[in-house]
Amino acid sequence: MHTLVPQIRYRPEGVRSAPMLIWRLPRPRLAIASGPLGGGLGLRYWVLNATVPMSYRRDDPAVHLAELADGLGLRGPGAGLLTGVDVTEVVTMADEGVTAWATVGLGLPTWAAEPATRLPRPGRSLDVGERVAGGAAEGEAAANSAASIGTHRIGTINVVLDIPARLADAALVNLVATVAEAKAQALRDLDLPATGTPTDAVVILCDPDGPRAEYGGPRSVWGARVARAVHQAIVAGDGTVPWSEKQTVTN
Repeated sequence: MHTLVPQIRYRPEGVRSAPMLIWRLPRPRLAIASGPLGGGLGLRYWVLNATVPMSYRRDDPAVHLAELADGLGLRGPGAGLLTGVDVTEVVTMADEGVTAWATVGLGLPTWAAEPATRLPRPGRSLDVGERVAGGAAEGEAAANSAASIGTHRIGTINVVLDIPARLADAALVNLVATVAEAKAQALRDLDLPATGTPTDAVVILCDPDGPRAEYGGPRSVWGARVARAVHQAIVAGDGTVPWSEKQTVTN
């Protein structure tokens, strides 16, 4: 049975308490990550997935995550993610040793290859809540996308994976692609016309030592397990509502 369990902690966020998921690793794990903090390839001592308001506008997410990590007493290099989803609704799925944790926001899902006219202007970006920055054309595209997906209004699919084996560096890169393929398959099965959202992120952890598994594609041993766990987690996470709408103002 898998023993790596994320902790839930809260921090003040205005008049609310914003949740955070923290994975405190018993020993450093080799990771590949795409999040704002600790992205790339290397040893990581912890992983943090933090809920932020849909109105989030900080332009230094790595600094913000480092501040949160310091406040939590997290030491050493780690990986940090942000989302507008209530991370207490994390979905956990396991498949033959692989464990996947997913916080699933399905607002404004998008095709990977969008027409250039629908993308933010250079120097502009999408915020965590998936509001499109820019002119009227982008705003109209966002409204059309929102109308096409009904009640799905939030974005960002964050996936954290733990694999009890040593993966070669190239295999870890391949696993990132496998996660993206499994995510796209899950969105298809949910009848959403998209391959993901603009701010999705992934952290994949594996053993730092031992014989290396050389492949991470969907028909490899570990790739197949990763794909099934990710697909199941995202499908099961359908229906998550924005944290900003769930929380009640406290006195």
